[in-house]
Amino acid sequence: MLPEHGRPASELLAELSALRAGDLPVRGGRVTAYVYDTGRPEVHDAAHRAYAEMIEVNMLDPTAFPSMVALEKQVVGAAAELLGRPGAPGIFTSGGTESIMLAVKAARDTRPGTGRVVLPVTAHPAFHKAAHYLGMETVPVPVDAGTFRASVPAVAEAIDERTALVVASAPAYPQGVVDPVTEIAGLAASRGVPCHVDACVGGWLLPWLREAGAAIPPFDLGVPGVTSISCDLHKFGYAPKGASVLLFRDAELRRAAYFASAAWPGYTIINATVQSSRSAGPLGGAWATLQSLGREGYLELGRRTLEATRRLVAGIGGIPGLRVLGEPDASLVAIAGSPEIDVFVLADEARRLGWFLQPQLSYAGIPANLHITVTGVTLAGVDAMLEVIASAAGTARLRGPAAVPEGLPELIASIDLDTIDDETFAGLAASVGIDLRGAGQPAMATVNAVLDALPAPVREAVLVRFLSVMYG
Repeated sequence: MLPEHGRPASELLAELSALRAGDLPVRGGRVTAYVYDTGRPEVHDAAHRAYAEMIEVNMLDPTAFPSMVALEKQVVGAAAELLGRPGAPGIFTSGGTESIMLAVKAARDTRPGTGRVVLPVTAHPAFHKAAHYLGMETVPVPVDAGTFRASVPAVAEAIDERTALVVASAPAYPQGVVDPVTEIAGLAASRGVPCHVDACVGGWLLPWLREAGAAIPPFDLGVPGVTSISCDLHKFGYAPKGASVLLFRDAELRRAAYFASAAWPGYTIINATVQSSRSAGPLGGAWATLQSLGREGYLELGRRTLEATRRLVAGIGGIPGLRVLGEPDASLVAIAGSPEIDVFVLADEARRLGWFLQPQLSYAGIPANLHITVTGVTLAGVDAMLEVIASAAGTARLRGPAAVPEGLPELIASIDLDTIDDETFAGLAASVGIDLRGAGQPAMATVNAVLDALPAPVREAVLVRFLSVMYG
């Protein structure tokens, strides 16, 4: 609500602090998704100050604010050097989804008459979102049941004259494995189709892991046939949120990502991103983070991340009833359970013990699992994390699987959710013990178990209603 009179800054900050008391912590490594911590507060402080310095600069018009052009050239240039093509043209965006949307648009606009995106089932949903927004179609292809890497023969079969873009992941988020980029990009090139590598999570991580001694397969713009690549700096670049880079093999393809309009009597419209007006704060924060850490800082974080990942994978292997899915190339680890250990129950128990492990639903033959993003700060707490996982697994074993009310998945699947309002949906959830409007963090095991029992389109419809009820 808008107050009648302005309030003092001290009061506002106190209220924000109180509101954040129920949030997950963004530092310390106990939240294994969404946030990235270097363990070096001075780096984050420098980023916050630079963010504030640039926050009122509007990136809508680069001729008005040349500072943003200078910073963007430096940030994009650093990404291009790291990702196999120094001097490659690029765009600074607000995040991986925007980078992916622009890559899809550029491919579509340079291949008139096409409208299909061929991608592995493990590719990020941002590609489906981009296709939905841009009036295109996605063509998912299977991954290997053991390695979880995209099937090259399946990609080959899926490409046709309507294909605008072929996608590979480096790594795919769900299991942290790198798709066979060399083979997929070569195949796409042989058919005259662009190939985008989604390295949003791995672009600023895999090169440092490789330098630290990990066996990282080729994945970047140095691979023949790769025409664009996305790399989030607010992930393993450790920059504040709102920072990603999209690189292209050439300027012609980058121009296809732009939007210009002169069909009105107002100011000149030329946008490099989906947004028009946007703050240069994230750009300033990203620039300051890169400059604060430098090559030496990122390499040290890479070494620590690699060691923590190896220790975590080995430790999970020693906990009865748990297993790591695949062999992660990056520091993303997916932990599957067993008939006696429900991973959703395990996640709730870990949350009670102060740790957040990210649940992932089953899909395309891949079992439900818990996802852990290992960052630069994880090494200091990896033993404590393993102790919590082992303890939570023991509790989950005793409690048994989350109970799904009999007939509920079938009932939900039979309902046309568009015909009921949010109050009715909230009441339906409450009738089976799921309180969507209660205070605090609800137990999610039952919610996730119900979602896991539903087909994907119904899951999506239910999730939309969850969000609508949450915001009221």
